[in-house]
Amino acid sequence: MCKVFVLDTEKRPLNPVHPAQARQLLRNGKAAIFRNFPFTIILKEARLDAPIQSLRLKIDPGAKYTGMALVNDSTGEVVFAAELKHRGFAIRDALTSRRQLRRSRRNRKTRYRQPRFDNRKRPDGWLAPSLQSRVDNIKTWVKRLFKVAPIEAISQELVRFDMQLMRHPDIQGKEYQQGTLAGYETREFLLEKWNRQCAYCGIKDVPLQIEHIHPRAKGGTNSITNLTLSCEKCNKKKGTKDIKEFLKKDQSRLERILKQSKRPASDAAAVNTTRFALLDVLKTTGLPVETGSGGLTKFNRNQQGLPKTHWLDAVCVGSSTPILNIKCVKPLMITANGHGTRQMCGTDKFGFPSRHRTNKQIHFGFQTGDIIKAVVTSGKKVGEYVGRVLCRATGSFDIATKTGRISGISYKYCSATHKKDGYSYGF
Repeated sequence: MCKVFVLDTEKRPLNPVHPAQARQLLRNGKAAIFRNFPFTIILKEARLDAPIQSLRLKIDPGAKYTGMALVNDSTGEVVFAAELKHRGFAIRDALTSRRQLRRSRRNRKTRYRQPRFDNRKRPDGWLAPSLQSRVDNIKTWVKRLFKVAPIEAISQELVRFDMQLMRHPDIQGKEYQQGTLAGYETREFLLEKWNRQCAYCGIKDVPLQIEHIHPRAKGGTNSITNLTLSCEKCNKKKGTKDIKEFLKKDQSRLERILKQSKRPASDAAAVNTTRFALLDVLKTTGLPVETGSGGLTKFNRNQQGLPKTHWLDAVCVGSSTPILNIKCVKPLMITANGHGTRQMCGTDKFGFPSRHRTNKQIHFGFQTGDIIKAVVTSGKKVGEYVGRVLCRATGSFDIATKTGRISGISYKYCSATHKKDGYSYGF
């Protein structure tokens, strides 16, 4: 699993240690728990002469998930890894609900109100809230990791797909665009766009080939909108046939392929929209920021024979990637939940007002989202429970544990181990 972060008595980050060493320090009373997520201990004695090895923070931003990792460039050891799940679509749905409610209320209450002055101008660099939340989530975790780890450099995957390289393969000026990396950008884009399956038969987990929708022999081009993925069997069967002739007996699949070929990858659009905003945030740290493309990330991962996951993509970002040591690394799974809603009006599935929410969130010192430990000593539910709490004004709480949801636990048995911070955690 990941190493444990260590702080000295002045809260300065030291070298992370193995979990067994951290347990020994806690057992001997030489350290105390400073934070649970990510797990950090603080020493009770000063260690001014302790050697410190610098780490590199690597980030692979995505539309739904962002991979993060801390790598020791000199040894190639992966010290920490995490996958951060964003809540962009939840924000979009919440804004849609709010807009519908306000429009309905205006229609009922102020139907003939005159328009007021124009106060809806957007500032420079404005991003939609669903996109801005992605940048803010990564910014939050970069700050947290800076407080507990000796980070001296940053690597970010700046472009998921290099559109310029795909259009002009002979472009000069960057080393990664030559030789063995040729074609990686196009392949990765098509894998994302066509869901890593054959467009004609839908088969997965087989070698896929790049195929021209309208064959070049009949005037088709190498444009990215004319390319798709096909298994070897379908590719040979189609040959130089036009797609309309090849799929004349399956009109629904034909329409889907033609429609999908013209549709841009929405996830890639979200990443491309936020990439430079995130780069500006990382540059404010004052550390050197290395950037790389998605094609380079995939090339590095394939060179070292690693499977595709979000945190392993982060580990392979940039040209500075050494020979990696990922032995026993278990990534921390982080889900962005937000801090609740201030909307007092709850709606049903049709968008009509159905209930009223209270603005009181804290009950008996706890609020929904806290991670607590409950030691029940009497009654039908005697035992020890650890998990995320759902609070009620009555004092009867629910706890979401690894084994399931436990209902009806009194607040008297509960003690907080990690206060709500807008995220939930798992492994």
